[in-house]
Amino acid sequence: MDLKVIKGGEFLVRETPCERVFIPEEFNEEQRMMAQTCYDFVETKVFPVVDDLDKHDRDLLRKLMEEAGELGLLGVSVPEEYDGFGQNFVTSMLTAEAMGGSFSFAVAFSAHTGIGTLPILYYGTEEQKKKYVPKLATGENIGAYCLTEPDAGSDANSGKSKAILSEDGKTYTLNGVKMWITNGGIADILIVFAKINDDKNLSAFIVDAKTEGVTLGAEEEKLGIKGSSTVQIYFEDVKIPAENLLGKRNNGFKIALYILNLGRIKLGAAVLGASKGLISYSVNYANERKQFGKAISGFGAIKHKLAEMAIQVFAGESLTYRASQNIDDEIASLIKGGMNKDEAIIEGIRQYAIEASISKVFTSEALDFCADEGVQIHGGMGYSAETRVEKAYRDSRINRIFEGTNEINRLVIVAETLKRAFKGEIDLLNPAKEVAKELMGIPDFGGESLDYFEEKLKTIQNFKKSILMVSGAALQKFGKKLTDEQELLFNAANIIIAIYAAESMTLRIQKMSKTMDGSKLGLYKDMLDVYVYDMASKVNKEGVDAVNSFAVGDEQMAMLMGMKRFTKVAPVNVVAARRNIADKIIDDNKYTL
Repeated sequence: MDLKVIKGGEFLVRETPCERVFIPEEFNEEQRMMAQTCYDFVETKVFPVVDDLDKHDRDLLRKLMEEAGELGLLGVSVPEEYDGFGQNFVTSMLTAEAMGGSFSFAVAFSAHTGIGTLPILYYGTEEQKKKYVPKLATGENIGAYCLTEPDAGSDANSGKSKAILSEDGKTYTLNGVKMWITNGGIADILIVFAKINDDKNLSAFIVDAKTEGVTLGAEEEKLGIKGSSTVQIYFEDVKIPAENLLGKRNNGFKIALYILNLGRIKLGAAVLGASKGLISYSVNYANERKQFGKAISGFGAIKHKLAEMAIQVFAGESLTYRASQNIDDEIASLIKGGMNKDEAIIEGIRQYAIEASISKVFTSEALDFCADEGVQIHGGMGYSAETRVEKAYRDSRINRIFEGTNEINRLVIVAETLKRAFKGEIDLLNPAKEVAKELMGIPDFGGESLDYFEEKLKTIQNFKKSILMVSGAALQKFGKKLTDEQELLFNAANIIIAIYAAESMTLRIQKMSKTMDGSKLGLYKDMLDVYVYDMASKVNKEGVDAVNSFAVGDEQMAMLMGMKRFTKVAPVNVVAARRNIADKIIDDNKYTL
């Protein structure tokens, strides 16, 4: 067995033994207690006042953040020397999930604990850390991240905010406008990105929000997440001490990208919490609502919805925590190799940027699905502001835009994979050549006896062959111009996402099978059967669309035959499987999988 650590993106060309993945069933007692503290805080402190938060009650939002700080919830991943709990990355992900069901408060919480605090923790000098991080960890100060500008959205490095260094080198004078600033209306400390003088790249600065020349715009009226503070911030001749430069000059764009990688996977955890909440609200209502003489949870159409919601969430949870542990393991390995902790964290997160984008895309789209189906299960009541699902439906939509749109993240998944292949970090070329040879050979008609999980992993291995086949041919066709073929890149990204989700889910359940009673395991096999079966059709459709977009003649026919071969899957009674899954949720009256 190959025990070499699988690096980011290598799941496409290397197999992972189930023993090497972390699964949520392995959380220890301390981690579960921390998560329960978060759940209790949401239930007792946030839910009773959630409607008041939606009315832009910023004093209330500030008070809740301070109370979360007093409980230590804002400093879970902050080292103890800066008044935090010093927990690992996986634990911080679990607490992010536990807070994720708190509607718009989750946005304020996540922005503060992530992009509002971690840039200083990971890139700051020791003096900057000592000055700012403890107050951010305890909630005495609230942080905000100021990157986006009116004319610079996805192309953040094109921002026009400028900082002019004084002749004596002691201060910068900052001018510019930032928009969509989460926590902007309650923030004390701002992480601001601007170009110094005529630099081509951004630099980052720590700015006291009370500095003269800093002006807050009005609260934005938004479709959802109304309880979070979102404002424009104007900087007019703002004087910043030279020692408040964060990181190195011209390094701001790199900081922004690395922090976005972190934000993406943290968002994945948060929306998992929101999705689980939606399933619970929906099954509660379905068990109470009676039509035609019985609870609507007894109808097949409702069971289908509940089961599919659960499958999506379980798959997203599997891949998100798999990647999270990979990051923790990489950080530990780098520290052991002599790298300092902050650099190791940055590099560990960078290493799994592909998986972070996968998590962000998959879980945010799963949440949108759960929100939509949740409203549908509630029927007319789901459209009423009296229900939690109405609020959840509006709140969910932003997550496909946050932390880089899902379109940008799909492009990142493919572009980063190709970049690593060109640099020799991932060997895509040789496996792609092997697949090309296989296309010309005699198909494998089976015959060997495989157990349940071996069969599933073989199916997923064939999915991997499909993306290697398509990407190899597309590279030959377009070369460096492939980056201009965005529709084709989206096809590739969707296949990669499906592969990672299906494999993560398979490895999780395979690992569970080592300790779980066989009768209980059947439910999880039902979920896996349905998911892999459905993904075969999805991978086939994406692959066929990709092939038809650039291939012609014999090459086209060969690859279409290859797609058919590589997406072949055993038949599944999806109706019976989904009913079994739904019955478990209905009996428990909440999401418990």
